[in-house]
Amino acid sequence: MTTTSPVRHSSRAPRLHRLPDFRRLWIGDTVSQAGTAVTVLALPLVAIGPLRASPFEAGLLVMCEYLGVLLLGLPAGAWVDRMRRRRVMIVGDVARAVLLASLPLAAWLGVLTLPQLYGVAFALSVCTAFFDIAYQSHLPELVDDDRLVEANVALEASRTVTAAGGPGAAGALVAAVTAPVALAVDALSFLASALLLTRIRRPDPRPAKAPGARLRAEIAEGLRFVFRDRLLRALTLTAAISNLCGTIGTSMLLVLLAGDLGLSPFLCGLVFTAEALGGFLGSLLTTRISARLGEVRAMGASVVVSGVLWLLALPFFHADGRYAVACVLQGLGWTAFMTFKINTVALRQRRTPAPLLGRVTATFRFVVWGCMPLGALAGGLLGQYAGVRTALWTGALGELLAVVPLLLVGRGVQGGVTERTANVGPSTGGKS
Repeated sequence: MTTTSPVRHSSRAPRLHRLPDFRRLWIGDTVSQAGTAVTVLALPLVAIGPLRASPFEAGLLVMCEYLGVLLLGLPAGAWVDRMRRRRVMIVGDVARAVLLASLPLAAWLGVLTLPQLYGVAFALSVCTAFFDIAYQSHLPELVDDDRLVEANVALEASRTVTAAGGPGAAGALVAAVTAPVALAVDALSFLASALLLTRIRRPDPRPAKAPGARLRAEIAEGLRFVFRDRLLRALTLTAAISNLCGTIGTSMLLVLLAGDLGLSPFLCGLVFTAEALGGFLGSLLTTRISARLGEVRAMGASVVVSGVLWLLALPFFHADGRYAVACVLQGLGWTAFMTFKINTVALRQRRTPAPLLGRVTATFRFVVWGCMPLGALAGGLLGQYAGVRTALWTGALGELLAVVPLLLVGRGVQGGVTERTANVGPSTGGKS
């Protein structure tokens, strides 16, 4: 973190939305997230519809959407710590706008191809990896320390609202103007976000480089800390298995809905809306469930119950009234899974010394999110050669195995999950 400190607020501190710099970040992120909700639906629909992608080709597209995290997830955190964070965010927004704008332009010229779609998806994943790290690092510069939780809640609330309403609205937009044109809306949203970020007035100095800092050593320290801690290792492996198997299925979900079942873009978007609403409900219930069962036990139950619900949803994915049941079960699965997702973040923050938290978070994201392109590749292969529904069943059954690392960690950590490890030298979020 830079040496610049946010202004301390008095006991009568203004509401967050009255702080100009935070308000610009908040609005910019909300606009960007609303546009991203369009891309989540429109990008695969471009492949499945106009470009007639096979299940394997659709799986490759999903793989490209996460490949940047796998290739650059670990070093990106250390690199961003050496750059001006806001400048990284602005460049990331502009780059994503240009990348997305190239797709409707190519479609209009009649030269849009799957390789271009893959290249854009991969480049977007790289830009997003850098943007997200810089975004999380820059927020403490805009608000006081004792208001960080409040600021994060406000930002996450906006993201939840856009995630809940975005896919349904995106489906209607795609139906009205076609998927390639809908991507232009997302390009405009990134430009709006970049413009708002340029209007933030707080200084954005280049961080001072620590003397003798070596990228490889810093990365290795984060890896060692995660995999030497029994509970953190179990949480990481559980989330990785869940993401790996979950992406096997989700990479083929739109192939089933839009391709095999021929559902409209609006109906395809409803399943994502149900997932977001279920996740929001689950976030409200997490504290109560954890207090009743204990954090580790609650997380284990969360993984099992969510896996069973997702498994029960699969037979109902048909182009009739059963689709509504599938959406409800899919949403309830996310209601259950949020207990694991939220507690994982909280436990990781409590067990990790502050100087190591950034690298521990980067390690977790690298392992957990890095499994997603591998799962998408496996899903594409299964969908192509064994059938789309086979890929969905394989992913759902595999997710039930995600609880195994939590079961193996044993009861020894149950009473010590709130302890923060000490004596660490000074140094510096799929589904999880």
